[in-house]
Amino acid sequence: MPHELKRPIRVVNLIARLNIGGPAVIVALLTARIGPPEWESTLICGQIGPAEGDMAYYAEQQGVHPLIVAELGRELHPLRDLITLWKVYRLLRRLKPDVVHTHTAKAGFVGRIAARLAGVPVIVHTFHGHVFHGYFSPAKTRLFLLLERLTARLSSAVITLSDGLRDELCDVYRIAPRAKFRVLPVGLDLDAFARTPRRGGTFRAAWGIPADAPLIGIVGRLVPVKNHDLFLRMAAQLQEQRPDARFAIIGDGELRESLERQAAALGLAEAVIFTGWQHDLPPIYSDLDALIISSLNEGTPVSVIEALAAGCPVVATAVGGLPDLLDRGALGRLTPAGDAAALTQAVAETLAAPPDPAQAQTAMLHRYSIDRLARDLEELYRALLRE
Repeated sequence: MPHELKRPIRVVNLIARLNIGGPAVIVALLTARIGPPEWESTLICGQIGPAEGDMAYYAEQQGVHPLIVAELGRELHPLRDLITLWKVYRLLRRLKPDVVHTHTAKAGFVGRIAARLAGVPVIVHTFHGHVFHGYFSPAKTRLFLLLERLTARLSSAVITLSDGLRDELCDVYRIAPRAKFRVLPVGLDLDAFARTPRRGGTFRAAWGIPADAPLIGIVGRLVPVKNHDLFLRMAAQLQEQRPDARFAIIGDGELRESLERQAAALGLAEAVIFTGWQHDLPPIYSDLDALIISSLNEGTPVSVIEALAAGCPVVATAVGGLPDLLDRGALGRLTPAGDAAALTQAVAETLAAPPDPAQAQTAMLHRYSIDRLARDLEELYRALLRE
């Protein structure tokens, strides 16, 4: 069996593309950490779209040099994806991995089929979230559900990042039997966030934000599922109570122009800054008085873990994996999805009485370290290879 051979166990991580977001961070870290002498890890990915932020730099910082299959980064297309499948299959035949671990929907479909055709002994897929709510039309969502159920049958194990996400995928969407799921919380390199002191002032200084102004931020792609509309409606309501409040939208994407117009229409042109993509996040969390998640759907958002590790309070909509991540409200405030008044009240209360960050910071550092996740996956891979 592969794990008994006198050579490293070969692992291939497969992701659609290294666009800005948690999955790109995680696969880069795992490919770097699960390494010699016992392991040999390779990362395969597609190319990002023209409007997306590129995290290839982050992989390079970790010493990871991905193999590129350009077509992996594109949307699903039946005929074109036959070519993608063939290219991935040929690459896996050459690499001869013992384990193929897929991440994100497109790579999960193509990668698991290619791995089965290539005779890979262990095939694992991680749901970093899901695309069954808030992303696509009903018809397209039904197609994705069908494909996920089919490819789950090819999987040795299916990983989720939280109990809530597992329950949703198992009980609501019926992706696979419960016995096939494993819950492994996300793993990140959080040292820089924990080391950065609160109120460092460098982000505020760079963007002309007064040191004493309440500063509320949101970090992520400017796409519909993140529901920045709710963030801006909250900002307009909060400014009526706190005229000195300022708001930072960190990230970029297809909705930037429409969100800038909305901010102006709400009278927030002077209060809201759009920073675009930012590589150095610890100083941003350092200067925020609260991080907001206004999403319609989420898996385990990396920005929440990073913010809490940096001592920054979080207010989030109670969707997807967020109630699990925030211990049902013990580590951050939760509000109903789409409710601007409730979000405004929660932010106002957080500004008036900031929580002690120690409990949340300790929890993040203990639960979500990359070393813990790497150990968990190594144990899982070995167990599956023995089976």
